[in-house]
Amino acid sequence: MTEPVQYLISGDDAASITRSIERGVVRGELEPGEAIPSVRALARELGVSPSTVAAAYRDLRHRGVLVSHDRSRTVVAHRPPLAFRLAPEVPEGAVDLASGNPDPTLLPDLGPALASVGPVHRLYGDEPTVAALLDLARADLTADGVPTDHLAVVGGALDGIERVLEVHCRLGDRIAVEDPGYIGSLDLLRTLGLEPVPVAIDDEGPDPAALDAALQRGVEAVLVVPRAQNPTGAAITADRAATLRTLLAEHPDVLVIEDDHASWVSGAPYHRVVDDRARWTVVRSVAKSLGPDLRVALLAGDDETVTRVVGRQRLGTGWVSHLLQHLAATVWHLAATDGTLERATATYTARREALLTALAEHDLVAHGASGMNVWVPVVEEVPVVQGMAARGWAVQAGEPFRLDAPPAVRLTVASLPIDRAEAAAGDLAEVLGHRLGTRRG
Repeated sequence: MTEPVQYLISGDDAASITRSIERGVVRGELEPGEAIPSVRALARELGVSPSTVAAAYRDLRHRGVLVSHDRSRTVVAHRPPLAFRLAPEVPEGAVDLASGNPDPTLLPDLGPALASVGPVHRLYGDEPTVAALLDLARADLTADGVPTDHLAVVGGALDGIERVLEVHCRLGDRIAVEDPGYIGSLDLLRTLGLEPVPVAIDDEGPDPAALDAALQRGVEAVLVVPRAQNPTGAAITADRAATLRTLLAEHPDVLVIEDDHASWVSGAPYHRVVDDRARWTVVRSVAKSLGPDLRVALLAGDDETVTRVVGRQRLGTGWVSHLLQHLAATVWHLAATDGTLERATATYTARREALLTALAEHDLVAHGASGMNVWVPVVEEVPVVQGMAARGWAVQAGEPFRLDAPPAVRLTVASLPIDRAEAAAGDLAEVLGHRLGTRRG
């Protein structure tokens, strides 16, 4: 049987085989998605034991260079570890439905808050958190039923997730993640040497059967987004949350992390998955609601987790800038009391629903139960992205978000005027119609 790659892998031990494969990936001679020889086939070719090749493959999987789709097929990962990811290209004059940013016009005005930040310097050894921000966090989280006995302030949602994973997980641990899921989270797992285990989702959140299968495989942690899931817009319902809590109760030692990144403007109620368990964390960021440049997130969790996160933080950055914390607290208070958050939520919801309605009128299947994104399944992603760009719309290919999930494109509706929704849906229907009508020789 002919092997599926032309690049000649070399080496006589696990380390040299690992270097050879990495060299092929870096040079582009082993391309993303390309299958590599089976363990036994490469062992025969190199004259080494299967266990030697298996060790090399295992190390490469842990570091995100290779991905195993099943027991017999291993391919080069689509996301090389530690690579700089370019932002989606938005052609000049195109409507940006790709970048995933909130609408700047719906973010709070920073001027009054900046003027109110006091000029007093904070020094080494001062309390790392600002009381006003913690007071708001306690009230907000308590209203959603999240225990607030142990809180920390971190530099954004991904910073909080990374710190929690680092204090609990080891190289090669398996982490259950939603599929499709947020690009940043998937890249973070691979960078930390953790293996993502895909969990299929629907509009109501993680599929219970898929989560159960992942738990049975043995995972160290489960990462879920309770609402405004990126890229699908899924929002965990009360019934689904209860089912997931029941499943997780059978695995009490598994760490559960909730990434509530768009909480206040998600347009959906919060239904918690975390329960009375040994290891849990809820991370609530202000980025989508108050502005991405406010690099602040609130982290609630069990005593051990929060204590270890704060301890590790002190060895690195020390604390999140008190100026940022004061600014976030002031902006949050003003936005919650002057109607800014309410207006933003209503506007995002109206824009999302307008696009979903327009897509449905063209008989296109789409998902977007909450948040700022709409996920549209397609047969091929690149031709759709190109076709939409030619018609003046920048949309995001779904490939970077997917593990085993089928192809789709993501449309961010944050800045899409309601009166342009029909035009976007019509052009997408036209592009998909052209693709469906194309024959290959």
